[in-house]
Amino acid sequence: AFGKRDGMKSIRECIDNQQLDLRSLMWTRGAEFPIDMLASRLKCPSCGSRRVLVVFGPRGGTATMMAGE
Repeated sequence: AFGKRDGMKSIRECIDNQQLDLRSLMWTRGAEFPIDMLASRLKCPSCGSRRVLVVFGPRGGTATMMAGE
């Protein structure tokens, strides 16, 4: 989502996908947590990148986190 370069550095691309449970997110972040700030609080468990993309889908109250590096 963010490309393979960060300034002058070449970065490896991570294609890991994780399902996020919205009930757990509400429990840990609070019901008043702004949903548009969610991606800035997550980290990819595979590569450790904080540049993630959150995609919301209609399946049973889940969201998908995809790493950008």
